[in-house]
Amino acid sequence: MRTPVYAPNGVVATSQPLAAQAGVAMLREGGTAVDAAVAAAITLAVVQPGSNDLGGDLFALVWDGRQLHGLNASGRSPAALTQELMAASALPPTAALGGAQAATATAPPARGWLPVTVPGAPAGWADLHARFGRLPFERLFDDAIRYAEGGFPVSPATARHWAAAVRVHAGLSDEACAHWARTFTLDGRAPTAGERFANPGAGRALRLISGSHARDFYNGEVAAAMVRHAWNTAGLLTGDDLAGHESTWVEPMSASYHGYEVHELPPNGQGVAALQALALLDGLPGVPDTHQQIEAMKLGFADAHAYVADPLFGTPPDLLDPSYLDSRRTLIGERAADPPPGDPMRGGTVYLATADASGMMVSLIQSSYMGFGSFVTIPEYGFGLQNRGAGFSLDPAHPNVAAGRKRPFHTIIPGFLSRDGAPVGPFGVMGGHMQPQGHLQLVTATVDGGLDPQAALAQPRWYWTSGLDVVVEPSFDRAILADLSARGHRISVATEVSTFGMGQAIWRTPHGYVAGSEPRADGQAAPC
Repeated sequence: MRTPVYAPNGVVATSQPLAAQAGVAMLREGGTAVDAAVAAAITLAVVQPGSNDLGGDLFALVWDGRQLHGLNASGRSPAALTQELMAASALPPTAALGGAQAATATAPPARGWLPVTVPGAPAGWADLHARFGRLPFERLFDDAIRYAEGGFPVSPATARHWAAAVRVHAGLSDEACAHWARTFTLDGRAPTAGERFANPGAGRALRLISGSHARDFYNGEVAAAMVRHAWNTAGLLTGDDLAGHESTWVEPMSASYHGYEVHELPPNGQGVAALQALALLDGLPGVPDTHQQIEAMKLGFADAHAYVADPLFGTPPDLLDPSYLDSRRTLIGERAADPPPGDPMRGGTVYLATADASGMMVSLIQSSYMGFGSFVTIPEYGFGLQNRGAGFSLDPAHPNVAAGRKRPFHTIIPGFLSRDGAPVGPFGVMGGHMQPQGHLQLVTATVDGGLDPQAALAQPRWYWTSGLDVVVEPSFDRAILADLSARGHRISVATEVSTFGMGQAIWRTPHGYVAGSEPRADGQAAPC
């Protein structure tokens, strides 16, 4: 059992200790919480490559000491992408998503070039640093470059997920994915826990990104390598797609829950699902039980999957309108309901939180999705591209239908908690469809249960998959499970902890910070 970490001047909590230490080094050099967050994020792209990479996306919330800022650093689809192209290569939902059944008969392809969207993470690093950083941008890359070029010992959870990816890759025949094995395996196998792994190509790409403040990634040598690989292997990505990328500063959304405010980013992410569920629960009498939490979460997902899309392609409805919430709240009854299941998705993601002595705090999440993303890997530059286009809909009438230069529905969401206008701190739980559910469970454990971040993260979790099906961890309270079964939920006990996400949280205290790091992962909360 991990204990909470108390830190007087700052703290970095990530899913991998090497990345946490990279962030702490920036704090000790006088850097801001953003410097620490960006350094940790860059390092995670090297030491936890199945979950995130240089070719992934990023979202962040930054408390600057006075107000909360949101950054959407997710990429758009290639201009040439159409719904017809996606539909022509559609797969059954179980094959495409590797998980729960979806409502539609088919889903977008998950591997190869078609689901590739422009990577937003490198631009996100540069944009965060330009606004809130203090140290030289190049300094934030030092640890990541050292681990890429000299190697790093692979951590246990990362090794398990890597081995699973090797098995997935063995079933792919796409020429665009062939280079993955040459980059990310050791003679065709995954590295084992503790084994040293180096990726000199990624080191080369990182040096180019650091020296150009990410401009080379979108307009220079690295961009040319991506375009060349797309041309050679029938990809849609072009130089114009890359050159036209930009991040977006956005106003965070929020909902009240038992005297606190929970903050998320607006669409194209699914944060509104967590906010709607918490707002629904906030209107119920007393402390919500597990049944009510599950039912509220189903309703949040039903709306998120129906309406969340790139807001530039249409204004989504206000899913947090009080009168609308009142009408939806009446659907939470004594029995388990079976709302439209939406499109549950699982993902490969990293989450981190940082805080510094000045009071700046960062909630950052970064992902390439579904474990090594598309498996399209750029020769000689050591990184793979995400497959976020798998989040598009194939329904021409859906607001999230696949189209060119469009941001798809996104699963990764950073969270932030405040009370009476004062910051409490950043939090997040990675894991695709689990993320809003993890946010809800972490917030209720904190607000209603009074638990510190580490204890709240360690609580046994439930995971709604679809319909009446709920998966729980083996240590879940048996009396609660009996009650859920009596109310009509179909309960199964999981055998893999990865189903339930992995998270971090940092809360501000009168004397500094208290932090926790997910016990289901290899992570660390490191004080400064």
